[in-house]
Amino acid sequence: QVQLVESGGGLVQAGGSLRLSCAASGDSSGSVMGWYRQAPGKQRELVADITSSGSTNYADSVKGRVTISRDNAKNTVYLQMNSLKPEDTAVYNCNAKYLLTEYWGQGTQVTVSS
Repeated sequence: QVQLVESGGGLVQAGGSLRLSCAASGDSSGSVMGWYRQAPGKQRELVADITSSGSTNYADSVKGRVTISRDNAKNTVYLQMNSLKPEDTAVYNCNAKYLLTEYWGQGTQVTVSS
């Protein structure tokens, strides 16, 4: 069982930055780790993910503004978000996908005011 604990959310003005962190309680080195978000009334969507070797994938809506990274030694994945927009407002969840299972964090709220 792996627990994921997110931190770093909050309220920020449009154009500002936030850095989200997600710490895994177990060995995450063999997983694809990612960040998803869900805004009110919308479906959850992938923001970005990163393989254990560092290959990344981003949603078109955040490309150029968001960087995902991971520290395998610390079992932690980060999401640096810059030039935030009100439409980035959502609950952001960390995800870790292993071969046969996946885990989710409880989520952290990101609110971007205009």
